[in-house]
Amino acid sequence: MKLNNIIDRIKLPFRKEKELFSSLYEILGFYPRNIEYYKMALMHKSIRKRNDKGKPLNNERLEFLGDAILDAAVGYIVFRHYEGKREGFLTNTRSKLVSRETLGKLATEMRLSNLVLSAGHSTSHNSYVEGNAFEALVGAIYLDRGYEACLWFFENQVLGKFIDIDKVAFKEVNFKSKLLEWSQKNRVRLEYKLTKQKKDENGSPVFTYMVQIEGVNGESGSGYSKKEAQQKASKDTLQRLKREPQFVDAVFAAKTARTQMEEEPAMAVPDPEKEQQNFIRTSPNLPKGEEDLQNSSGRKTTPPLEGQGEVDEFDLSNISHKEKSREEIIAEAEAAAFSED
Repeated sequence: MKLNNIIDRIKLPFRKEKELFSSLYEILGFYPRNIEYYKMALMHKSIRKRNDKGKPLNNERLEFLGDAILDAAVGYIVFRHYEGKREGFLTNTRSKLVSRETLGKLATEMRLSNLVLSAGHSTSHNSYVEGNAFEALVGAIYLDRGYEACLWFFENQVLGKFIDIDKVAFKEVNFKSKLLEWSQKNRVRLEYKLTKQKKDENGSPVFTYMVQIEGVNGESGSGYSKKEAQQKASKDTLQRLKREPQFVDAVFAAKTARTQMEEEPAMAVPDPEKEQQNFIRTSPNLPKGEEDLQNSSGRKTTPPLEGQGEVDEFDLSNISHKEKSREEIIAEAEAAAFSED
């Protein structure tokens, strides 16, 4: 009797939520013990659900936990799979396996995205929602069954069915090319600024580059070659563009400011006719009778003497240079000296 009661208590959740249990079994490879963890993992924040105390109910906390567990589990799997490989290779391989893009595709292929509860939009083709749900699922597994279950899940249900770890590890992704393609598509300026250059303990040069998009600082990357440093900086900047809407807003705000400044003329084009008139001095209060003495060029003329023609005060025709003798020069100098006395 006692045994039957235990069986009934185990079967009860299956009868109430048979479809969810069945779907989770296909994904996990085992049945959940505490279904509430998995319900929470599938609850996107957009549904705005709260508990009795008014606290939001969503998968964000489980996502945080799952992200840390994934890094540890996948790091261990990669470490064990590639004996003798250097730290850089292992880190790069792990990053590819747990990237938002990879986890989003996994969630789609495993049909996890079909179980995510969200409001106002579909999760299809949304790697953010799907990737976050995958991380939250790992967090739920950890709480429900522990670290070993998480390790088993990724090795057997993920790597064993959906991912060839060797293809991922040796596939070279050109992050700089991807970032350049994005910048050209959005018509934003992209620069790589060398911020540091030093030598390590063995004397090998180490370069550090920072990405700048429209003058807004992106991420930095260091490496033993300029290419390696720029690749790392590009990768981290791409991730930041995906994860931080504020960064994207800052980039396009800077672009808008630049384009507006380029479109506005630095100064108005001067009017040659107006500028020419600015040099003409006018005398509006000339005494009556002298108005006609101001000619069209703006020069003031003096009244002609009786019996003479018009005299131009700027006429220099009567001024000429005449070479003088030594005696004449001395005589003029003496005359000028005596006249001052």
